[in-house]
Amino acid sequence: MRWDNLFDDLESQLEQELDAEQLDLLAEEERLRLGRLSLRDRIMMLTDAGSAARSEPIRVTLTSGVTLPLLPTTFGKDWLAADVAGSHPPAQCILPLAAIASVSLTPDQLEASLEPTSPAGGKHGSGRFIDRIGLPFVLRDLCRRRASLELVTTSATVYGTIDRVGRDHLDLAVHEPGSSRRAVNVTDQRMIPLETVMLVRV
Repeated sequence: MRWDNLFDDLESQLEQELDAEQLDLLAEEERLRLGRLSLRDRIMMLTDAGSAARSEPIRVTLTSGVTLPLLPTTFGKDWLAADVAGSHPPAQCILPLAAIASVSLTPDQLEASLEPTSPAGGKHGSGRFIDRIGLPFVLRDLCRRRASLELVTTSATVYGTIDRVGRDHLDLAVHEPGSSRRAVNVTDQRMIPLETVMLVRV
């Protein structure tokens, strides 16, 4: 055997081994990346400006069994805000991530939800202030605005105005849809634990 043939053969084997090792390393890095993804991360990827799937609503099933077609718009620490697709008049809602039982996606949406984020984090970078805002903060803002809303809990759906928000609960003045929060319109005063809140429809 000629020496140059032997060396060429050894070099080819080494290149194949290095290529296989590199592929194994890339596959392991991808498994680790996917293992670090949260539900919030994956839904956020569907709203990324570069995602072709962003204009399609996602079907979110709540732990109560109710399914809603949503177009997510904003993400906080433990909640998301979304437009309810196809609602007339247009409706917006806020839901705690803990209230999501499942998310149904099209094949394109599924693929888009697994896309790696850009190194800078894109528009969903971890340096944004809203990423640190929890649900109680958002509810306190609705309270300050005296916004009339529909509150879906694990046991009932009620309409009213939030009077105050505590650490783990809120006070709701219950009144008829379309009426204002006046003493004569209030039919009930309820303290509602935040852990039972599944959806806030504004």
